[in-house]
Amino acid sequence: MIDLTRTMCHCNDVTAGEVVAYIKANGITELETLVEQDAFHVGNVCESCREDGYDDDGFSLTMLLEAVAEGKL
Repeated sequence: MIDLTRTMCHCNDVTAGEVVAYIKANGITELETLVEQDAFHVGNVCESCREDGYDDDGFSLTMLLEAVAEGKL
């Protein structure tokens, strides 16, 4: 199970739950669309949260996008 309180983007201090809520509210399906948002900043500074995860554990924006698309979140 994914801990939605976990910090997803350390550079912008955004939790996984905030990312999931934004993805759902805006119908985002692609990583590039997510990180290029002007109203919601995530994955735009150090970029480690995009694919590898902050701790290189795969807990990433890509993983969250896939989980939302599959209806797991």
